[in-house]
Amino acid sequence: MDIAWEQRVAEAWASVEQYDDRGEEFRKIIDALVEELPEGSPVAPFERACAFDSTGHSDRAVPLYREALAKGLDGYRRRRTVIQLSSSLRNIGQAEEGVALLEAELDAPSDELDDAVRATLALCLASLGREREGLALVLGALAPHLPRYQRSMGNYARMLTER
Repeated sequence: MDIAWEQRVAEAWASVEQYDDRGEEFRKIIDALVEELPEGSPVAPFERACAFDSTGHSDRAVPLYREALAKGLDGYRRRRTVIQLSSSLRNIGQAEEGVALLEAELDAPSDELDDAVRATLALCLASLGREREGLALVLGALAPHLPRYQRSMGNYARMLTER
């Protein structure tokens, strides 16, 4: 992969809303781009999974996300994969597995995806009837971004899950 390839992928994603809901044309664009990648690249199944996921096919995205991880996807894309795989698992009725993946991710090195991890985990928890835990996560993630009330919201978040 090079900068030009990454730019073309970014441009394709910037245009995703131009395609119909079924997304076949968009997925063909992504397929053509990933065909340029070296054999066995973990980025190929990742990009294909994203394309299926973004066009309403979580069931088809899940095995591709798994393949990307199995092939050694790392860095930023690995973390995105865990988040998106967990969301897709929730969408297909497997929220428990999504919770397990995301809870492990809470201990990963911090980056700009931390809040996305917590938001997706909150959705998975809500799907399992654990809304108070989910709300606590969301409030805890939101609190540092507030212009005021950070301490109060952080305390409220903790109190939601205390016995």
